[in-house]
Amino acid sequence: MSNVTLAAAEEIIEAARKRAEAIGKAVSVAVVDTGGFVVAVRRADGARPLTPDIARAKAYTAAVMQRPGTMLKKWQESQPVFFSQLSQLPGAAMPILATEGSVTLKKDGEIIGGLGVAGGTAEEDQAIADEVLAALGYELRFAAWGVAGEPAAKEG
Repeated sequence: MSNVTLAAAEEIIEAARKRAEAIGKAVSVAVVDTGGFVVAVRRADGARPLTPDIARAKAYTAAVMQRPGTMLKKWQESQPVFFSQLSQLPGAAMPILATEGSVTLKKDGEIIGGLGVAGGTAEEDQAIADEVLAALGYELRFAAWGVAGEPAAKEG
């Protein structure tokens, strides 16, 4: 299993910073490896103090759950008790956040980490993540949980 490199994480973060700046948002961006361990985090000037932690939790979720937060939302809505307990597991290093701005890093068919963007609206965080990853050649389609075959359409 491969992991996102520091160079790739820095490239993603810089592209996300520029995209956020272009729409007038001060955001924090986090990139983690497949185990949810931090590779790089950056908080833009003016970003709210809690945004780095939120970005880390979003990235962690996308990596360890191996699906973007938007795909996890329906699962969370259908099984809220199960989802509330995930963050309580002994091995859980961060809360599980099924939300926008939480995107699994996938390249050449392999999951290599997670990306979290926090500081804009939910829609802005998601747009920043999706636009940057698409521009850098990352895959944004994932198979639905428990379904073999073709990837499900990206939700969001």
